[in-house]
Amino acid sequence: MAPYEIVFKKSVSKDLKKIPKKDVLKVLKVIRSLAENPRPSGVKKLSGQEKYRLRQGDDRILYAIEDDKLVITVVKVGNRRDVYR
Repeated sequence: MAPYEIVFKKSVSKDLKKIPKKDVLKVLKVIRSLAENPRPSGVKKLSGQEKYRLRQGDDRILYAIEDDKLVITVVKVGNRRDVYR
């Protein structure tokens, strides 16, 4: 299977600035791994939406998968208490 292309919404760069630098590298590593496996173990589909949630420590990565185009769109990244608002 061909790897997925990863696309970021413009607001994600602003979200990443709010996360401590030591955690940003871990989050980006997890996002890069989505290109090979868009539905790794531990991923949950959000109810009522076509988005998925992946945990990395206290941070959450929200993303959408377009299987027909092989594209993953990272929608939001942030602390677990703020990311769903």
